[in-house]
Amino acid sequence: MRNLLVYLLLTFASTLVASEINWAKDFKAGIKEASRFNKPVLFISSRHTCRYCVILDNTTLKNKKVIDSLNKDFTSIISYSDENDYMPKELYQPGTPAIWFLLPSGEPMYQPIMGAIGAKDFLEALSTVKKEFDDSKKIGK
Repeated sequence: MRNLLVYLLLTFASTLVASEINWAKDFKAGIKEASRFNKPVLFISSRHTCRYCVILDNTTLKNKKVIDSLNKDFTSIISYSDENDYMPKELYQPGTPAIWFLLPSGEPMYQPIMGAIGAKDFLEALSTVKKEFDDSKKIGK
């Protein structure tokens, strides 16, 4: 009976851990982690008072498939301008949310996606970025 209780507790705890995006502590730590593990970076510039940022946070970024994909294949960084979080000036956009995909060096792969995006479209974007990143690794770029 005790083993069953321990098993259930561990299963519940692992479910909780897997139900959130593993955000890097800050931009510099995230880039360091991405370089170490050679992963592409998801960087989101956000604000707590931004309507579309809240929509993105409460829908797409809570989707289990999105969470699983990000935690497996990306280093994820979020920067809140209303908390004065660090953001490279090259990535500044006047509107939020700004969703960037970066190389492990911090260099942008594309222009940002501006505004909230649904989970289905976001998963397609993640798949495209991951494929292009993996293809560029194969040819040594």
